[in-house]
Amino acid sequence: MALDLNFDPKQIASSSMILFAVIDIVGSIPIIIGLRNKVGHIQSEKASIVAGIMMVAFLFVGEEILNLIGIDVNSFAVAGAFIIFFLAIEMILGISLYKDDAPESASIVPIAFPLIAGAGTMTSLLSLRAEFHVENIIVAIIVNIIFVYLVLKSSKRIEKLLGNTGISVIRKVFGVILLAIAVKLFTTNINELF
Repeated sequence: MALDLNFDPKQIASSSMILFAVIDIVGSIPIIIGLRNKVGHIQSEKASIVAGIMMVAFLFVGEEILNLIGIDVNSFAVAGAFIIFFLAIEMILGISLYKDDAPESASIVPIAFPLIAGAGTMTSLLSLRAEFHVENIIVAIIVNIIFVYLVLKSSKRIEKLLGNTGISVIRKVFGVILLAIAVKLFTTNINELF
């Protein structure tokens, strides 16, 4: 039995860009810097590996888990659209809608989950699964995880390089991209519910 792999550069590029915008590790730099200042150290390797494993696992069993709970992909996607929408609003307006307790160490929580592999990312993975071949999405996940790792590892340097203004501008730009993704996710899936 030959393994039929459908690697498609266009699909890899598209899914990479969508995941890049949703994970928004660049927009999360201010959060990462804040966390690093609070807890002193960020375990970049651990956070990246755990987030990658969670994303690949969810890509394969996410739908089954949802079926088990009795939720269809469209409902999950609409719920995810709301989450992405609020994340985008936070980024564009520079407000904080969600307040979490400060963690003792920053690796798995809150960096791997929910910062990198959060509800928005999981929703996007299921939406991508409906449009693209799984192997292309996995390549996109790996590309993004490598980038996430590099950003986490060099957060101190990035902070110095960009300054507060640079980080603020990047957050707003990615906020608008996320807002557009939320609207598309919502409009695509809401029709399927009725």
